[in-house]
Amino acid sequence: MNEIKSRASGEDLIISVSGVRGIVGNALDPSLLTRFAAAFGTLVKGQTVVVGRDTRTSGPMAHHAVFAGLVATGCRVIDVGVCPTPTVLLMSKALNSDGSLVITASHNPIDWNGIEFASESGRLLSEAERTHLMRVYESGDFKLAAWDKQGSVEVIGTAIDQHIAGVLSCDWVMQDQTRAQGLKVVIDCGNGAGSVISPRLLRELGCEVVELNCTPNGYFPRPAEPTPDALNQLCEVVKSEGADLGFAHDADADRLVLVSEEGTPLSSEYTFTLAAEFLLNKRKGDMVATVSTSRMLDDVADRHGVNLHRMPVGVGFVVEKMRETGAVIGGEGTGGVIYPELQYTTDGVASIAAIIQLLAESNPSTISEVIGSIPSYAICKEKLEVPSQQIADVVLQLAIETYTDETLDLTDGIKRIWEDRWVNIRKSGTEPVIRVFSEAQTVEVAQDLCGSTLDTLKSLIQRVSN
Repeated sequence: MNEIKSRASGEDLIISVSGVRGIVGNALDPSLLTRFAAAFGTLVKGQTVVVGRDTRTSGPMAHHAVFAGLVATGCRVIDVGVCPTPTVLLMSKALNSDGSLVITASHNPIDWNGIEFASESGRLLSEAERTHLMRVYESGDFKLAAWDKQGSVEVIGTAIDQHIAGVLSCDWVMQDQTRAQGLKVVIDCGNGAGSVISPRLLRELGCEVVELNCTPNGYFPRPAEPTPDALNQLCEVVKSEGADLGFAHDADADRLVLVSEEGTPLSSEYTFTLAAEFLLNKRKGDMVATVSTSRMLDDVADRHGVNLHRMPVGVGFVVEKMRETGAVIGGEGTGGVIYPELQYTTDGVASIAAIIQLLAESNPSTISEVIGSIPSYAICKEKLEVPSQQIADVVLQLAIETYTDETLDLTDGIKRIWEDRWVNIRKSGTEPVIRVFSEAQTVEVAQDLCGSTLDTLKSLIQRVSN
């Protein structure tokens, strides 16, 4: 989807393969949400749609606005309440619905909200479906129901139970083994949607659980994106409690990041890497990752003799390739991992079970020892705010011209590649920023590469703005 302007305010909306997001009260208002919901109701021909939301304080407003558009197009709406995004999609699959909507802005700041769309049975929208949705949204060609054919709303309160049961039913989860291990875990849900499920799952796995920021009230005590810099409190509690590890989610719990038993925040890249190493010890098959995911995955693929396919950033692109290749695992370096036997979307809740099972099978290893057995690289992740998505497009084109004499991969943004390092420059699909990721053999080289790239981009932004 291309970026568009809000009809109400003129502010940029971020519209991508993930859905639509904006700042509440500016780009994102009730009429826009209702309009998108009506477009989606038209897309699914007024059939059954599962709806859930994260804990953001703007959730009730968005909830009612979305229901208005869906009911107006004749949809049977099934409300599963406050749930992680993967929980909503799993319920859509279980109910064999014709579509689902999640009201969330995932890892975006607290003043954002949005909608993530999925088609039948929790399947992420195809490119053709996304194009159709936008055409209906922009044209206003909604298929509104007559007075006697309006839609309905029913509430189902079992979504969390079903998600936990689904995770525990995976053949790689051995509860007897995890319970015998009795790990002590600190879980930081950031007061997001993970608060209603992840502590429960950990207790089912036999863990002693210390809850941190697990009140689902939508007031985020730390940034919604669980970067290492945002996890100081979690690191301190892991150390003070003598815990075996710490977990942290983003607002809708489709991501998971780790903190070691030493209270050290780990790069989000480790979640996918550890999950892949764990799962490929049990079954062989292809993996799918994005172009900006760590080369640790190349090492894991080589060690297990499987193919690694790299796609543009975006869960939808990864899922499409997974379905095409029959891959056994996929994901992104953000801490989002896809377990196809459960569902085709990133699932931070399922990742908890995978990491706990990995540690139970690695006994008596600590998480630090497990990580130490995997060849690692230094990765630097930065982001640069841009005035608009349009300026970001111009800056990236100028950057291509700047780096034209280098080895470039243009699969997603610009990836400059050398034998022992790389840097990826790409416009975010979820925020008005340009992301710069670099990876090298040492922290110094990775940081220098990221820093010099940011300096170049800043000069290009200034050039464009003038």
